[in-house]
Amino acid sequence: MNHNFKKYILFWLSGSVSQLGSAMTSYALILWSYTRTGSAMSVSLMSFFNYLPYIVVSVFAGSFVDRRSKKKIMLTSDSLAAVCSLAVLLLCLKGSLQMYHIYLINAVIGLMNAFQSPAQSIAVGMLVPKEKLGQASGMDSFSANLVTVAAPVLASSLFAFGGLESVIVLDLISFLVNFSVLLLFIRLPEAPTGVNAAGTKAGDAAKENGAAEEKRLRGTFAGMQEGFRFLHGRKGLLYIMLTMALLNFFSRLTYENILSPMILARSGGNERTLGLVNAVLGAGGILGGILVSCRRWRISPRMEIYGAAALSFLFGDLLMGLGRNGFWWSVAAVAASLPIPFITAGQRVLLYETVPVRLQGSVFGVRNALQFGTIPVGILLGGFLADYVFEPFMRSGMPAAGWLEELVGSGAGSGMAVMFLCTGTLGFLASLITGRSRWIKELEEPDGRAE
Repeated sequence: MNHNFKKYILFWLSGSVSQLGSAMTSYALILWSYTRTGSAMSVSLMSFFNYLPYIVVSVFAGSFVDRRSKKKIMLTSDSLAAVCSLAVLLLCLKGSLQMYHIYLINAVIGLMNAFQSPAQSIAVGMLVPKEKLGQASGMDSFSANLVTVAAPVLASSLFAFGGLESVIVLDLISFLVNFSVLLLFIRLPEAPTGVNAAGTKAGDAAKENGAAEEKRLRGTFAGMQEGFRFLHGRKGLLYIMLTMALLNFFSRLTYENILSPMILARSGGNERTLGLVNAVLGAGGILGGILVSCRRWRISPRMEIYGAAALSFLFGDLLMGLGRNGFWWSVAAVAASLPIPFITAGQRVLLYETVPVRLQGSVFGVRNALQFGTIPVGILLGGFLADYVFEPFMRSGMPAAGWLEELVGSGAGSGMAVMFLCTGTLGFLASLITGRSRWIKELEEPDGRAE
């Protein structure tokens, strides 16, 4: 096995442990906030304040990462995120934790993720041979969805017996594991940057620090512009990012936004049912990750991205809205999550094969800003529509509401179920239409690949 790929496996394992701790804390905070407010909007705002700084800063962060140590950026970002978790723990122990504390801390974590995400993406490209990119993508999907399965179960159990504090303590332990592995065992090749790397003598370095910082600042903006110029010349990549932004908007109106409030509302506040659906949601992703990692066939990345997205919306969202119990919600969860690793793998293959290494940070940063820029809007709008439009509409007694009750049922949560029907239909149609772009087809030609 390639030596760097062995390092990637260690990097992947320790990162997965850290992801589990973070996911448990996020899930526990959803339980903590929803049981106190009973509002889908409060859950939406938690995600909104996490994504907003991430999107705003990402466009600059990528070029910043290109010019600095990827390892140091990951260590610093993870450390500051851990400080945020520690702050929640201390506030909780004092009995003074409020919703605005969570919003503020989520904003700081989102800011750190804007730098950590492109640094990690570049690190993967450094450690994984091109022929194993698909396998690595499947491994990432496998671990991410295994976390989705395990986090609700573990977080619910710890939350029930030890409260929010016990979940955060485990999160901090997982951070220490990942930090130690990254610090001691993972070595990444770094391109020389800054004035010293250009040949400045050590004696002149101190008096030229100010000029060096100014040069780095100019380089950050120049790198951002270079990333945009590269995407302008590769319209297929830009088109993928913009169309995925649209699909992300639809998915965030419902999944990762009102899914938990809907199930809690329709199941009478049954946390076990919510935990089951979340676990099955992750299990579907695990199965998809295994299929991506172990497959012996290669299909068009374009078909992989948009075909999988269409299936996820058609069967996942529609079944989630039509379902009325844990069984059907679980079937919908598998249908929604199993195609997701194929979407991720298709995008990763096109990105790594098309974008030169020296531009990956800039392009990934721009990608994060464009592709995920609609997520805060979808999150905020989804919570608003649930609380102030669809739920009141389903209680209005209007003829259209009565017809929809025949499909989704009545009572609390029925309005959110109708929202799933809307996103399923719109997401399916958008996937079919946008996946036919000639620009994306050109990316699959040999002259569209990176040199």
